Amino acid sequence: MNKHTKLAFMVAPFLAILGFIGADFYEEAQADDNKIIQLAPEGHCDIVNQNCVLSSGEFKVNIADNAGVTEVNSTFPLDSATLFLVDKSDNMTPYPLGMQKNPYYWRSNTPIGELVANKGDSYKLRLIANIKGGQYISEFYTQTVK
Repeated sequence: MNKHTKLAFMVAPFLAILGFIGADFYEEAQADDNKIIQLAPEGHCDIVNQNCVLSSGEFKVNIADNAGVTEVNSTFPLDSATLFLVDKSDNMTPYPLGMQKNPYYWRSNTPIGELVANKGDSYKLRLIANIKGGQYISEFYTQTVK
């Protein structure tokens, strides 16, 4: 074995470790980049009867209304969340949600319960949930079934 081969065998483990560390830093930097991911309803969405789940891969958001308080809970901790009520003229009214107990649970007082109180009532909503630079967005309708 010549001196160049011996040197290569001595340097290779250090290069492998430095490459692994560099790849980790690169992946961490990519995770903080701004991304927009769309959430889609899983089946029929009925917020009044607490049956509305939006999902994208493993990330799921449940939206429910109880006595004028709209609650959002998610499978991953959120940095912030905003619910928009959209009228027939496509004008939005934002309702920033406040953290309830921990970053998985968010809530705000909204009139959505009154707007879809009767069976068959429908209303357009939009949700933006922020997680580490990623924005999960959705536009969906809630319709009261019972």
